[in-house]
Amino acid sequence: MYKLLLMVMSIIILPNISSAQNNFLVKPYLQVGYNANSTSLELLWHTTDTNNNWEVQYVQNNKSAKLAPLTLNKVNVKNTTPFIVYHAILNDLQPGVIINYSVLFNGKKVFESQAKAPKIFNEPYSFIAIGDIGAEKQDQKKLALIANNLNPDFVAVPGDIVYDNGLVSEYANKFWPIYNADIADSNGAPLMRSIPFIAAVGNHDVDNSDLDKYPDALAYYYFWAQPLNGPEIKEFASAYPTFKANDNNKNAFLNAAGKAYPKMNYFSYNYGNAHWLVIDADNYVDWTNKELLDWVKQDLQNASSATWRFVMFHQPGFNSSREHFEQQQMRLLAPIFESGNVDVVFTGHVHNYQRSYPLTFIPDKKGTLLIGGKDNKTLRGRVVNGKWTLDKNFDGNFNKKPKGVIYVVTGAGGADLYNPEQTIDTDSWQKFTNKFFATAHSLSYIQINGNSFKLQQITTQGKVVDSFEIEK
Repeated sequence: MYKLLLMVMSIIILPNISSAQNNFLVKPYLQVGYNANSTSLELLWHTTDTNNNWEVQYVQNNKSAKLAPLTLNKVNVKNTTPFIVYHAILNDLQPGVIINYSVLFNGKKVFESQAKAPKIFNEPYSFIAIGDIGAEKQDQKKLALIANNLNPDFVAVPGDIVYDNGLVSEYANKFWPIYNADIADSNGAPLMRSIPFIAAVGNHDVDNSDLDKYPDALAYYYFWAQPLNGPEIKEFASAYPTFKANDNNKNAFLNAAGKAYPKMNYFSYNYGNAHWLVIDADNYVDWTNKELLDWVKQDLQNASSATWRFVMFHQPGFNSSREHFEQQQMRLLAPIFESGNVDVVFTGHVHNYQRSYPLTFIPDKKGTLLIGGKDNKTLRGRVVNGKWTLDKNFDGNFNKKPKGVIYVVTGAGGADLYNPEQTIDTDSWQKFTNKFFATAHSLSYIQINGNSFKLQQITTQGKVVDSFEIEK
């Protein structure tokens, strides 16, 4: 079926107006927005034009066109030509309808496309989960085309959006041309202009924060518009990335990032009948911090009306790869996920696909913090031992009611694969690992229909290498 899907364009893209080439650095793309809700989306684009003669009109169900309110952020950092990121809020959207939108410059239409309004509680929907993507590899581009042809409602990225340093210039080469392309082919697809992406930060997005060495780093805060409902933490450095910069580079970054830094590292968001919690799992985060843990606990408690509860972050706590095995700090949150009735945790960082048995875990205290590197000061993660209980009766086929949280590593989105030799070496797997696939790049395709959840792991060749269902 998926080989056939490769030949089908599922999302209709209206023709772009040729003059758009003269106005855009990055053509319009969708985000859930700083104030995300079920009746709005946020449309962003980048331009060097400073005249502010822009408008966005949108139409739904053939009704009268609406005008979207605009805001902007100016990005003027070294190593890149100054540019503006425009934000247009598409408000009062009707659930699940197709929106026709147009971007006008000096009163003339320079871009048009279609978008999907968010689904609501009782509507079926689908999404793609795929991490470690922006490496400018051919398999990354193939997966973008597969994702496009699966026609999801949104894409969830569990970190490492671009390699290697989260730079403005890396987005230009490794991200926009692939996920916001003009046509769907072997080089990419026009996904982002029709559906929103949501993303967690990974180490390659925020760890390289020496703005004197990399002035256009931390571009995540310029290009993404995600909810700003994260925690207020007194001990800033224990929860958020800090940066090194002289006064000029510091001010340039803060002015460009605006309200996104540092709040956008943690957020929650509702889509359809699911609650999403997106958090920062990088090594600088101290997950023994009670303020952070209490915020996670409270957020999940507040999601009691959601049918599904998903958590997304970058570094997996439960991982059988030899790569990054020591980074187990997120195991500390397992009891909170369990008490918060989390169904599935999506992670990346490890460049392959793994699925755990449904499990519960009791950590041994706070674990051991590892420090290394040439300077013997670099945080390497935290080893967390403990006791897990595995539900091996769940098979996702006949028995679809898991007892515990299922942890999915979906980090085979484009970067070089990790430990392909372990795919058939089951003796190398940890006892909590049920599936391990590392011989091809792949994505996770998830379909939600009321109380039914189905995940398929699909390779660049359209092969399904794992599939399971959950029912409630």
